[in-house]
Amino acid sequence: MRIVTWAIRLIVFVLLVAFAAKNADPVALRFYFDLVWQAPLIVVLFVFFAGGALFGVLALVVPLLRQRREIALLRKRIPPEEPGHPPVPDL
Repeated sequence: MRIVTWAIRLIVFVLLVAFAAKNADPVALRFYFDLVWQAPLIVVLFVFFAGGALFGVLALVVPLLRQRREIALLRKRIPPEEPGHPPVPDL
């Protein structure tokens, strides 16, 4: 299974490198106030992809911290069990 996973990763990597080689033409991003940024297309695509991934991770941080805080509160509510005695279900 590891070989298949690494084979798929290698194929995706080779396809991305080929995509980068085909898109090496310079592009100009025009901002306000006559600011212009010129870079190869693949660099621009990578920067915006990385920025989107960063925003996605940051969007998940707040709910994750809220869930961790709620789990900690719920764990404090559970009374500690005595060691060596399994819990007996109520009938």
